[in-house]
Amino acid sequence: RTLSNKGCFADSRKSSCNQITRIKSITLETTVIMNRTIQRSALLAFVFFAIQTFQFAEALCPTIPIASSRSNNHLNSVNGGSPQRIETTALSLDPKSLLYAEQEKMLVDRGKYEGELLGTSSLQPVPLEANVVKGAGGSGGFGGGGGGSAKKTLLKTQAKAHAKVLKEQGVVRIDNVLSKDLADSIRERVYQMREESEELVQSGTLPSLARFADVLLKENRCDMTIPLGTECDDKTEAWVPQALASVLVDSSVGSTCQNLLGTKAILREWSCLMSDPCSQRQVMHPDTPYHEEPALLTCFVALQDVDLDMGPTMWIPGTHDSQEIHDQFQDETKSSGDSLSPKDNLLISKPTVLGTLSKGSCAIFDSRCLHAGGPNTSDKSRAIMYCTFQNPKVTNVGNPGSIRPNLIGQWTLQKLQKELAKYQKGKPSGVYAE
Repeated sequence: RTLSNKGCFADSRKSSCNQITRIKSITLETTVIMNRTIQRSALLAFVFFAIQTFQFAEALCPTIPIASSRSNNHLNSVNGGSPQRIETTALSLDPKSLLYAEQEKMLVDRGKYEGELLGTSSLQPVPLEANVVKGAGGSGGFGGGGGGSAKKTLLKTQAKAHAKVLKEQGVVRIDNVLSKDLADSIRERVYQMREESEELVQSGTLPSLARFADVLLKENRCDMTIPLGTECDDKTEAWVPQALASVLVDSSVGSTCQNLLGTKAILREWSCLMSDPCSQRQVMHPDTPYHEEPALLTCFVALQDVDLDMGPTMWIPGTHDSQEIHDQFQDETKSSGDSLSPKDNLLISKPTVLGTLSKGSCAIFDSRCLHAGGPNTSDKSRAIMYCTFQNPKVTNVGNPGSIRPNLIGQWTLQKLQKELAKYQKGKPSGVYAE
């Protein structure tokens, strides 16, 4: 189920013999990778110990000169100088950076392996299709059903149908939650904000976590948190309430989340994920450990058409509500020879869907559902604006949220919808008051 260079689905018409041969090859390659990883980890442990020893010795004897070569010291002495302290690159490396780089390399290797493994499956990935609600005006986007109570009734009908699919499958698509023009203007602005935020962080004006959240595989990926109000860094961000109102009030997205989490669902994330060209494939993962009921619902909104070669998110429907599936996924047994591990067997035995969303469309997914971002082999960056709501009954979801520190725990879905509705009527209050 890997993607070809031309952005097409890989051909799955292979014989069983060829599939077994490929699996053997992939498994052997993984064994080599793991052996190399163990060797690199041992080397890193030695480097870490050496760095700590050096720093301890330097603290005890700060006047001992460290030179890169005898010849340089000899030349300095001949010219009347003294031996120079030369900071070598190896001793200046941060152990945490080294360990993170090694971890990232392991994740990249595992992601590539999973991509090749999925390519051996006879099951083909299919695009995540919009859930069209018969007799209820389509999939639940903006602009339908007139106004007033008729529109509210229509959105509730759509939301109930979407929530049913989301509960059963762990992911559902709703089209047209943003107009194309609004999506274009938001996309342009978030990339400007990214540049401005990077400058603030690089200059030391702000810490990184004030603008950026941690993300799996950071290279060529960025998770930039977004302000909730219209004022931020002395700039007017009028698009923020427009975007949120379009998604949470004018479409059925907000009501769909309410159906499963209730009106007291807590805003846990409000951010924009940007995957640049050459970003690597992520490993399959859930966003939270298994819970008996939904812990988080995340709403991905595409700010451009997401083509196949842009690395759309891949979901494995039906993996969200089974403790058995999560246990199988967490099994640390390794594949060996002809024998695939329980985890790898799980990955090739389940059908998947791809988030090839059209501009302004939304995919809502349960945090327990297995998913992974794909590799961006295009020449365009992929931007996904998203918000996440937390089940108030689940207090420990198991991961930090991508949200600005001042917004943590401050907003419920119902409170946010009320403020946005007032803003739309020209009577802004609270965070949207002029």
